[in-house]
Amino acid sequence: MNYQESIEWIHSLGKFGIKPGLKRMEYMLGRLNHPENNIEGIHVGGTNGKGSTVAYLRNALVANGYSVGTFTSPYIERFNERISLNGQPISDKEISVLATRVRPIVEELSNETSLGEATEFEVITLMMFQYFGKINPVDFVIVEAGLGVAYDSTNVFKPIMTILTSIGLDHVDILGDTLLEITKDKSAIIKPKVPLAFNVQDSTCKNYINHVLHNQESKAIEMSRDIVLIQNGDEFDFQYLNYDFHDIKLKMIGKHQQENAALAISSLLDLMQRGWVDLDLNKMIYAIEETTWAGRIEVIQENPLIIIDGAHNIEAMEVLKKTMQETYPNRDITVMFSAIKGKPVQKMLNILETFANRMIITEFDFFKKMPITQLYQLSNHIDKEQVEDYIQYIEDFDGDLLLVTGSLYFISTVKQHFNNKM
Repeated sequence: MNYQESIEWIHSLGKFGIKPGLKRMEYMLGRLNHPENNIEGIHVGGTNGKGSTVAYLRNALVANGYSVGTFTSPYIERFNERISLNGQPISDKEISVLATRVRPIVEELSNETSLGEATEFEVITLMMFQYFGKINPVDFVIVEAGLGVAYDSTNVFKPIMTILTSIGLDHVDILGDTLLEITKDKSAIIKPKVPLAFNVQDSTCKNYINHVLHNQESKAIEMSRDIVLIQNGDEFDFQYLNYDFHDIKLKMIGKHQQENAALAISSLLDLMQRGWVDLDLNKMIYAIEETTWAGRIEVIQENPLIIIDGAHNIEAMEVLKKTMQETYPNRDITVMFSAIKGKPVQKMLNILETFANRMIITEFDFFKKMPITQLYQLSNHIDKEQVEDYIQYIEDFDGDLLLVTGSLYFISTVKQHFNNKM
C-alpha cells in the first residue's frame, strides 16, 4: 500500500468505533512477536493535560541527548504526528511500511478468530509498538493513553514510569459517570513496583490511588504532598526531594500547565534517581520552559487575536475559563464553539458563556459532529449567532479576540486551514 491507501485503510476501521478490551491487541502483538516488550516506556494517562505532559517529557529528554518516540492522539495537523521521533512525525513511507506490515494480521484477527475486528486506534497503537519496538528502536517511548486506561489499547506494556495528569468527567458512557469510577479505570496505569506521579484533587480518588499503589508496592509521587509547587503569576517554584528550582517560566499559558510541567519534572528526577537517565538539570528546565503543544491556548493570529484551544469536557472548560480570565482580562471575547456527540455540551456552553461577550455556534465536517441547530438551542447566551461557514467567519473576523474551542477535532480543521494559508 502507498501512503494514501494506508491512511484510507486505517480510517476505514473507524466504523468499528470504540471497543474496550485488550484481547485483540494481545493477539496482534503476539503475531508480531511482542514488539512492546522491547521498549523502555513512560505511560501517561489522565482526563486532561496528557499531550502537554508528553511534550515536556520529550523535550527535556531530547535536550539531554536521548532519542525519544512519542504516541499521541488525536493529531492536530497531520496523521503522522501520532507516531513521532524526537518531536518530528514519522515519514509517509514509514506509515505505509507499517500499515502494509500489520494489515494481514488485522485481517486475520477479523476472519480467523472470534475476537472481532480491530479498531482504528488499536491498529495505530500496534503500528507504534512495531515501529519503536522493532523497526526504529529509541532510548525511550512516551505513550499517551487513549480512552481511559484499563481497557485502552496502550495498556499492554510494562512501563518504567507512569503518570496520571488529572481525573475529570469525560467519556462517562464508557468509563463511568462518577470521579471514583473513572479513577478506578485510570488506576490500571499503576504497575507493580513502577512509580506513579499524579495530580488528583478529589480526596476519595486520591485515597483510592494510594491504596492501589500500596497494593502494587509502587512509589507515589503526589502533587501537593511530595511535589511542592509555588505559583506566582506566570512563574513558579518547584521542590521535590532535595531538588529546588526557582522562577520557572513556561511558554505554555495557564496554572494547569505549571502543574503538568511539575509532574514531568518530578518524573524525570525520579528516573534519574533510579539510574534510567543522566540529566543536565539546566538543559531539562530550559527545554520544559520552551515547550509548546499545538491546540492548547495556542495563538494562531496576533492581529486580530485568534486563539484555539482543544477543551472538550467540563474540567478542561473550567481550566480554559480561568486561564482566559487571568491572561486576557478586560478583552472583548468572541467564542466560536462546535462539539461532537456524547459530550456534556450544555455544561460546557454554560462555562464558556460566563466570560464570552458573544457566542458563534457552528458545525464542522466530522462523522460524530453535533448538529448546529442542536448546539444553538443549547446556548443560553443573549448574543449568539449560528454560522455555517466558520472558516469565512474567522477570515473576516475584525473584533478584539476570537477563541475557537469545543473539540480537538474542530480546532484541528481550523489549524490546518491556517497552515495551508501560510
